[in-house]
Amino acid sequence: METEIGTDINLAAKLLNAGNAVAIPTETVYGLAANALDPDAVLKIFKAKNRPQFNPLIIHLPNWESVKKYVTEIPADAAILAEKFSPGPLTFLLEKKKPNSNLSSFTPHSSPLIPDLVTAGSPKVAVRIPAHPLTRALLAHLDFPVAAPSANPFGYVSPTTAQHVFEGLNGKIPYILDGGPCQIGLESTIVDFDNQQVIVRRQGGVAVEAIEEALGKKVLVQTGVEEHPVAPGQLKSHYATATPLYVEWTEELLARFDNKKIAMIAFGKNMDGVQADFHFQLSAFANFDEAAKNLFSTMREADACGADVILSKFLPETGLGQAINDRLRRAACTT
Repeated sequence: METEIGTDINLAAKLLNAGNAVAIPTETVYGLAANALDPDAVLKIFKAKNRPQFNPLIIHLPNWESVKKYVTEIPADAAILAEKFSPGPLTFLLEKKKPNSNLSSFTPHSSPLIPDLVTAGSPKVAVRIPAHPLTRALLAHLDFPVAAPSANPFGYVSPTTAQHVFEGLNGKIPYILDGGPCQIGLESTIVDFDNQQVIVRRQGGVAVEAIEEALGKKVLVQTGVEEHPVAPGQLKSHYATATPLYVEWTEELLARFDNKKIAMIAFGKNMDGVQADFHFQLSAFANFDEAAKNLFSTMREADACGADVILSKFLPETGLGQAINDRLRRAACTT
């Protein structure tokens, strides 16, 4: 299969309507999209990414009116957050509609219901309204939502440019819709709603503090790794580089790397004094927004530089630093 990069929304829509998987830009990272109502199309996402089928996917829609077709209700707290952060990098876990028991037959192809393949059997579906103008225009051309995890081989660093997608999925998908570099560069935050409680299942482009400010109350943060996750991005081995990455390493561990080529990923001056062959900077002035935007592309550059090992340190646990640390923790080597 030949993979083409371009900006033709009509071609992307035609391919999606035909049941193909197409890479699309969002403000967070590039996604690999397919018709969320068509299990055969969704399977092409799993095949291209080599992704475990028990890992749920996020569906993307153009507006909240269209969301109502697929969920049983929108909780009051979800409505408040939607007003504040949608379109944008916030994903909502909501109860999905079930097939009508009075119907004699039900097929996901003919009914506006989300198949279990998309939700990994969960009664909830992850929903997001992306802010990227090119993808919003594309979604307006479609009469179905698209399921779209990050457009990279499963477990590898998420893509923030069309070229990143091409490097990972060339020959596996027909088209990459090029929307330029992602503005945020970090996946969406995922929020869940359970008995009046708001639970952050994945930290990302919207900080926990911003969510709490919008709601006027504290939220739970439950982002622990899962063997069978309830939300996307909860698998233990995720975002990994091919080159071993160590975060918060010890001097004893560092001694093991004598005569090894070392790549360093810094945030401001937090790696000052570390001797390395290759130096990469998330943000010279320790800006969290800039670091989030640069994280995945920097990880890719460090992975490709020829080093034997990559060293980094966790950022301060505040704002987007928490989400960046989550990605580093999941990418890190434990041996």
